[in-house]
Amino acid sequence: MTTDRELHDHLIGQQGSRADLNTPVLVLDVDALDRNIAAMAALTAQYGVALRPHAKTHKSVDIAKRQLAAGAVGVCCAKIGEAEVLAAGGVTGMLITSPVVAPAAIDRLAKLAVTDDELMAVVDHPDVAERINAALAAAGTKLDVIIDIDPGIARTGVASPEAAVALAKTIAASPNLEYRGVQFYCGSQQNIESYTERRAAIVERTAYLQEVIAALTKAGFAPEIVTGSGTGTHRIDLDLGVFNELQTGSYVFMDKQYLDCDIADGAAPPFEVSLSVDARVVSANRSGLVTIDAGYKSLSSDGGVAVVQRGAPETAFFAFMGDEHAALIAPEIGTQLAPGDPVSLTVPHCDPTVNLYDFYHIVTGDTLIDIWPVSARGSAR
Repeated sequence: MTTDRELHDHLIGQQGSRADLNTPVLVLDVDALDRNIAAMAALTAQYGVALRPHAKTHKSVDIAKRQLAAGAVGVCCAKIGEAEVLAAGGVTGMLITSPVVAPAAIDRLAKLAVTDDELMAVVDHPDVAERINAALAAAGTKLDVIIDIDPGIARTGVASPEAAVALAKTIAASPNLEYRGVQFYCGSQQNIESYTERRAAIVERTAYLQEVIAALTKAGFAPEIVTGSGTGTHRIDLDLGVFNELQTGSYVFMDKQYLDCDIADGAAPPFEVSLSVDARVVSANRSGLVTIDAGYKSLSSDGGVAVVQRGAPETAFFAFMGDEHAALIAPEIGTQLAPGDPVSLTVPHCDPTVNLYDFYHIVTGDTLIDIWPVSARGSAR
């Protein structure tokens, strides 16, 4: 199989070379990326809040290092595999935000803790905390841990203030664990389209978080770190002032899910679309429809459908037509576009779309300037 590097290395630095990329291809506008990174860094700094952006969005050593250089205190990883890859690339200050429970994964966690004394991980059950403590003891190392609090979706996290206190006591009794704070990620609220409705939902959930914090504090476990939030609620969470660390992720790219949301309470969105999938027309035999070479294998489908960014009428409706293909539907589009014409798409949901690709194709304007690996692609365990 011909790799992206073999296909495209010769195009680097050639003016207008984006148009010559083999499609479908993951394209990243580095100038927009850097502006997004700078904007979030400046905003959190203005509020005196630490930024630990979520690397599950980009899975990239290169992007993580840009975030750290802009002032982030570290990055979040969803799985131990992501943390291993980023650590190997020289990234530090990682928080693993999903519970690590499999015996082999706990052993890997202990091994990683030996090499990275800034590593942190969440726990949400006393039995797992004890297993991690035993693995750390065998490895001769320690680990900072964060108590994961269920925000009401019953996915992960302790289910009550009492459970949080009980877990804190287990951690305190574990000599190789160091309690650092709490995590509270309201994932189901991030994409509520109305700012007013999203704010009301977060205000209600934040009141519950404060109950948990109060219970921990009363028991002698006041959290040093209160981490969570996301791109959809970052402004609300900053205004409420309970978090002292944000885990925003998708702001670096933006996708259709977030473009459909009023993120800034009626103001212009503070972040730009930097990520796209470039595709190409492969069939144009009907006046009202053309077929492009990007289907389910090239774009996530859990966030709806892609939207045209450029190369076709912005009003064209996107419809998946199978694993390899999609249609763009608009009046007379088949007479306006021909086979071979390039089209750029804003992706429905950035995280799973990125995981479909081996490389980012880095552009400035229409010129390919570099190719970065999706370093932790497929690191799901």
